[in-house]
Amino acid sequence: MNWPQFQAIHHRRKFFEKFTGGIWTAALAHLMQSDGRAGEETMLPRKPHFPARAKNVIFMFMEGGPSQLDLFDPKPQLRKYEGKPLPDSLTKAYGSKLAFAQPNSAVLASPRQFRKWGQCGTEMSDWMPSISANADDICLIRSMHTDAFNHHPGQLLLFSGSTQFGRPSLGAWTTYGLGSESQNLPAFAVMVSGRGTSGGVTNWTSGFMPSPYQGTVFRSSGDPILYLSNPGELSQKTQRVTLDALREMNEQHMVSSGDLAIASRIASYELAFRMQSHAPDLLDFSKESPATLDAYGLNQEITRPYGTNCLLARRMVERGVRFVLLADASWDDHSELNTKLKKNCDRTQQPIGTMIADLKQRGLLDSTLLVWCGEFGRTPMVEHRGENTPAPDKVGRDHHPFAYSLWLAGGGIQGGRVVGATDDFCFYPTEDPIHIHDLQATILHCLGFDHTRLTFRHLGREFRLTDVGGAVVKKLLA
Repeated sequence: MNWPQFQAIHHRRKFFEKFTGGIWTAALAHLMQSDGRAGEETMLPRKPHFPARAKNVIFMFMEGGPSQLDLFDPKPQLRKYEGKPLPDSLTKAYGSKLAFAQPNSAVLASPRQFRKWGQCGTEMSDWMPSISANADDICLIRSMHTDAFNHHPGQLLLFSGSTQFGRPSLGAWTTYGLGSESQNLPAFAVMVSGRGTSGGVTNWTSGFMPSPYQGTVFRSSGDPILYLSNPGELSQKTQRVTLDALREMNEQHMVSSGDLAIASRIASYELAFRMQSHAPDLLDFSKESPATLDAYGLNQEITRPYGTNCLLARRMVERGVRFVLLADASWDDHSELNTKLKKNCDRTQQPIGTMIADLKQRGLLDSTLLVWCGEFGRTPMVEHRGENTPAPDKVGRDHHPFAYSLWLAGGGIQGGRVVGATDDFCFYPTEDPIHIHDLQATILHCLGFDHTRLTFRHLGREFRLTDVGGAVVKKLLA
């Protein structure tokens, strides 16, 4: 080979390296997008499998397991069993599925007063007046059951469909399927109140999906996201030039290495840059009326934290955020049930009731699916710790996975309805038992998805949120 021949080969290689890079990049982007792995492209709005009733979700997660017996499933007949053990026929099925209490613990009747609300006449507790005032828009499920009886496994199952680590959460599945209507805010936003959930980031992880599908945690004061603000000496123009250079290097690295995660990194940098201008506006309540701020409870110390999150959730939905998770902890009342449960209701139920009415008044409720739930319920038996004969105000309830309550409202859900029933002890469902996977399948249905077809390929097989089970609960649908 002589020098001119070598130069010809050399120049041909350089040509393909330089000028076909765009072709290769486009091909790679197409493959990544079809596999759900592209960066910004995958966050553009997508069409679901069929026309959807809901396009946004606000998921109110009450971590710890709220007591359905004291809030949503009245059992006045328990009073005649007060202080007596449950029948063996019920407790023998418990096996090892009690966290702390004993199967032969005494029955604990609820002191709560229940009344009928709305034209539908749904019975709810006297500690939930603001939520109950929206009874005609709420579908109450009294026959939920789950496979997990401890907090973290229960939360993993609720949000990822499995008690194993590493699966994508419900919010990630939603944004993977639908993309985002907002290019300036995350598609999946998270706000935490109380002491923090035991599941933590696993409740909003993207699992084996690309990182843009993971929930972004917002704070209700200061910088909405830590480290979002620019250092004072760095101008926006300088930052833009820096990001452009970084993007070019990342794109070159992506082409040469074929590393699909780099596209997610590029998308994250670009979204963070856009959020610097738009996220602070999200926290600016100056255009909200004093009546609105008061209704959400921002003028009261006890309701201000959760009320702020509820108002932010409404503003996020208005701005196209696809999935908003409001995680509140803790409702895990093993002791002092009456004191702790009342405090939690007082903190949250007024802002929630206001948010439902506010969404409805703004025409957003029909397209926004609301979910209120914990990871399981509470036992009809008493639990107490330390004292042999505790005072009545010291007792609580243990974890109960076999039967509990939750409610939904909004996009695609039939309001003013109660679905399912439990036995006289609220121990097992007696009508329309609904499993966690059934709930997940129904949520995805409201968003326009066949849960068996919304899949993501990982480790050589197709994964889905509902694992290998689940069925849409048609009684919940409008």
